Amino acid sequence: MSKLEQFKLDLRGMAEGDTVIRYDLDDGFFEAVNAPAVRHGHVAETVTVHRADEVFSLDFHTEGVVTVQCDRCLDDMDQPIAGDYHLVAKFGEDYSEDDDLITVAENEGILDVSWFIYQFIELAIPLRHVHAPGKCNPAMMKVLEEHSAARSGDGDSGDVVDDRWAALLKLKK
Repeated sequence: MSKLEQFKLDLRGMAEGDTVIRYDLDDGFFEAVNAPAVRHGHVAETVTVHRADEVFSLDFHTEGVVTVQCDRCLDDMDQPIAGDYHLVAKFGEDYSEDDDLITVAENEGILDVSWFIYQFIELAIPLRHVHAPGKCNPAMMKVLEEHSAARSGDGDSGDVVDDRWAALLKLKK
């Protein structure tokens, strides 16, 4: 768990103005946060903390490559990601998260940003991720084509497969 110690920001000790912190994230980071969706990757994370009195504005810039599963062939693929995110933190009695506002316990003054960084990495991954054309696993693509052909029938789109659809077509006419 000591791998995540570097992600604990001592807000009390931060000077007024901007503080820039850079992290180079690798497979060890994803293993340490017990990441459910991303297990591998190389991501550069820049956190800029702007302190104005007791309010902290945190800007996160995420850029790199993560390994995710291809939606089409299920093989691993490298997915480039990039994104900018913003959070605001302030001191309060107890720790709480409310949308983009984080209240840090004033007696502790420590904000762990490791899970926020992981969530921002997940948000940067597109909903649909597939290999470039021709790069998918050929064996899986063959199986997909066989099942797609079986589902669509003989290719004659004039045949109605189900009586319920025929009834709906009558309503349409």
